Amino acid sequence: MQLSASHSVLAEVFGPSEGAARRVKQAALVVLGIMLLAVAAKIKVPMWPVPITMGTFAVLTIGAAYGARLGLVTILGYMIIGALGFDVFAGSTAEKFGLEYMMGGTGGYLVGYVMATVLLGALAQRGWDRSAGGMAVAMLLGNVLIYVPGLLWLGTLYGWDKPILEWGLTPFLLGDFLKLALAAALLPALWKLIGTARR
Repeated sequence: MQLSASHSVLAEVFGPSEGAARRVKQAALVVLGIMLLAVAAKIKVPMWPVPITMGTFAVLTIGAAYGARLGLVTILGYMIIGALGFDVFAGSTAEKFGLEYMMGGTGGYLVGYVMATVLLGALAQRGWDRSAGGMAVAMLLGNVLIYVPGLLWLGTLYGWDKPILEWGLTPFLLGDFLKLALAAALLPALWKLIGTARR
């Protein structure tokens, strides 16, 4: 795993790489990323003990595929759209949306989304997304960055005498492990496909 930020991310290896055309490509990627985040947040795969939601998978893989800067613009755009009241979050509804929803129990996790997106982008720029081991470690660190502010916010909001870990951590660990494994296989495989196509 490289320590210097010298690697291209997936979003940089196709399409224009300079000038106005590059800006148009980046804008299109931001719009596409926001759409993917909104759709993934609503996907729930039946699983024990709770359904697997694909929001965190989308957050972390977009961060890795886009890099830190473009990933940050994308996740902030997603948050702004959610704050404006659009139903783009996993638990938002027509009755509970916008800032009211974001300041509820999920607020800390949304902060973690932003932090984790930047982290995954930075690690991808160091080549961590090119191997299954590197991507698995990056996903693990990203999940930690999501859970820490999420759990801190839950404890602050509802009180530390409540079963915070049972509410906001342990039911989701199995699903997170499966998403970690999927991302660890997916991104390195995409890099191998790109390498084969260039031969």
